[in-house]
Amino acid sequence: MFGLTKHASVWFSIVATLVVASQFGGNVAAEDPPKFSLKLGDQEKFSLNVAVNQAQNLSQAFQKAAKSVRPAVVSVSSVRKMAARGRGRSQPELPDELRRFFGEDPFEKFFQFPFGPDSGGEQQSIGSGVIVRENGYLVTNHHVVRGADELTVTLADKRQLTATVVGVDQRTDLAVLKINATGLSPAVLGDSDQLEVGEWVVAIGSPLGFDQTVTAGIISAVGRQVSVTQGGYEDFLQTDAAINPGNSGGPLVNLRGEVIGINTAIASRTGGYMGIGFAIPAKIVKSVVDQILTSGKVTRGRIGAMIQDLTPELAESFGYKQSGGALIGDVVPDSPAAKAGLKAGDIVVKFQGREVKSAGEFRNAVAATSPGTKATIDIFRDGKLQTVRIETDLLSDRDEQSPAGEESPASGRFGFSVRTLTPELAAQLSLKEGTKGVVVTSVQSGSVASRAGVKANDVIVAVGDKDVQTADEFHAAMKSVKPEQGVRLRLIREGARLFLFFRGTEPGTPR
Repeated sequence: MFGLTKHASVWFSIVATLVVASQFGGNVAAEDPPKFSLKLGDQEKFSLNVAVNQAQNLSQAFQKAAKSVRPAVVSVSSVRKMAARGRGRSQPELPDELRRFFGEDPFEKFFQFPFGPDSGGEQQSIGSGVIVRENGYLVTNHHVVRGADELTVTLADKRQLTATVVGVDQRTDLAVLKINATGLSPAVLGDSDQLEVGEWVVAIGSPLGFDQTVTAGIISAVGRQVSVTQGGYEDFLQTDAAINPGNSGGPLVNLRGEVIGINTAIASRTGGYMGIGFAIPAKIVKSVVDQILTSGKVTRGRIGAMIQDLTPELAESFGYKQSGGALIGDVVPDSPAAKAGLKAGDIVVKFQGREVKSAGEFRNAVAATSPGTKATIDIFRDGKLQTVRIETDLLSDRDEQSPAGEESPASGRFGFSVRTLTPELAAQLSLKEGTKGVVVTSVQSGSVASRAGVKANDVIVAVGDKDVQTADEFHAAMKSVKPEQGVRLRLIREGARLFLFFRGTEPGTPR
């Protein structure tokens, strides 16, 4: 093998020759070309051939991957009937949770349709999908088909077929459709757990309506949670393969020709490609598709605990010196968590023997277990590790296991004020009868409290390990707080209990 220096010198010589030739090409007659030549020794020629062969092999890998999957990739056209509005234009209704990713201007440009002054209109949009069963089942994004009155699927061979919705899962933004067709070539779902950052992938779909478009890139990150789906059951793959509006629902494919994700969203300030796209991992796609085809719906496990990410400051306040983990902010009465003896302040270290790195990871792991599963949870409590046995039950729409929130407050020198919680205030805030604590009445913009996430109407029930029931008790507890060490608060926000930690004082405040 020859070193990088020889490869570099070969390419430099080629580029230099081409550049010089281009500088003179416009001034020299075609029959009298410039007298430049590239002379390579045997080693350089061999090194060049190796480099070219490697590039050709990679190119062929992309070609084979795209060729193997493209027959399974479809365009999904949705039509939504609009009531008469008078003269004007109709704009597709983009889900709020995706609006900050896709923007609005590109949709105004590509997907507006005029209609008459007194007539109704049709709202049309185009997404992508991928066939996963040879008997006509395909998967796409829920937001591609949401609210559609008509769905038309265009196959790779240009056949157009009416599609029906078999089932949807809003929590992961997936939908399963059915078409009646023969001669279909389903894609193979790969093992998304084996993906490595830096691995080559291709995205296939109908960006901006251009069907069967193939783009290439790499896996930029795994395990991304970007809060665009309902319920937050996210474990996105991040890629820099070009993804644009219309790619939604199409496959992300590895060089073995396996679908390892379904393209769903982009991070963009313009509504178009900016190098950051997100795909739902094949592991989640397979689970959702299998459940919908088996029972028509998706079920998830639940333990009945409000959880939040464990910040370094919160971990330190609990005496936990490891990284990772999820903090239990509250436990739902009579839930599996309550019956198992879990408590607010417990730090979840492992679930079913696997390490827990974040609240999102723990939430996904619990949701992936079937209701009725007997599981083990390793927790850190009072300076010790212990194992708790628990049996999951069914997650319902009204009982979402979600992150408990952001971060919270302190008194005057920290930039916020409080008052004792009265029964009348408790009723206005829809709190349980008998709830004691102090309610945050105002937070100064840009203050320590504001930066920490303190909000008006937060109800503080404890400072450190001390319960507080009145403003006087709260201020007394806060007087002992050393700003450089910080303080942990327990509070109620919109019915959920959570922990917050902040450190520091306002600029110029005596310490």
